[in-house]
Amino acid sequence: MSSPENPQFPGSPSDSVEPQVIPPDSGLPYSPFETSSQQQVSVPVAVPRDPVWSGWDVLLLAGLGFVALIVAELVTVGVALAFVYRNANFRDLLQRPSLSLVGEILGYIVVAMFMVMLVEGKYGKPFLQAIRWNWNRSSVPKFLGLGVLTVSLDLLGRYLPMPKSTPFEQFFSKPSDAYLIAAFAVTVGPLMEELFFRGFLYPVLARRTGVLLAVVLTSIPFGLLHYVQYQSWSAVLVITLVGVVLTVVRVLTQSVAASFMVHVGYNATLMALTAIATDGFQHMEKMAVTLF
Repeated sequence: MSSPENPQFPGSPSDSVEPQVIPPDSGLPYSPFETSSQQQVSVPVAVPRDPVWSGWDVLLLAGLGFVALIVAELVTVGVALAFVYRNANFRDLLQRPSLSLVGEILGYIVVAMFMVMLVEGKYGKPFLQAIRWNWNRSSVPKFLGLGVLTVSLDLLGRYLPMPKSTPFEQFFSKPSDAYLIAAFAVTVGPLMEELFFRGFLYPVLARRTGVLLAVVLTSIPFGLLHYVQYQSWSAVLVITLVGVVLTVVRVLTQSVAASFMVHVGYNATLMALTAIATDGFQHMEKMAVTLF
């Protein structure tokens, strides 16, 4: 998995220094004790840090994301209450899946803007290059297929204590809401998760801990993020294992675009299975059949 373009491995310091050999005719001073015409001097030259951002930047990004999502949802509900649902209760509107989804999308837009400003504004690097997007159109079918195969990990749920119902099911209370969440699950959702976990978090951890431990440490918070949706530690375990697959893909391909396509394939398969099992989201009481 090692390559010259991927210095995120054990023992890679955040700001390393390597000697550069300077010939005697470069104009730099050299030792008076050397008389050879081939005298060379080694001077330290700073090697650019990979990634350019720090762990503090990632923590700031996570904090901003948390605040942005909450504020965006409150603003969305407030606007809906003022202009659309004037006689509704604020708390009731907070429970509406469609409004929650709109708020989440708006929050993600703010987070995406901050990501770009951080990389290009603070560090002056092209965003897609810095996060290792590395899009390869010809490999899309392969990674989508891998995502489909990754759904097999959900079979572990049949041997684990799983809840009969989860908070996530509220997004499927109506077919219209179900189709919205399905569209979100194969577009904005996996894109933002891959940008943060595999784009920003993984390389910082790999620089500090090495690849193997970084894969684990990236996958655990990815799984924990979904606890709110399922409120089940068994579900968190399964999703953490999915995170391991996604992060390993990122490591082997050096491409966040590749892990994104695997994520899309995984989510799309789950949504398709749910739609088939529930007759197009019409009979959601059958949904448990397709969840883990």
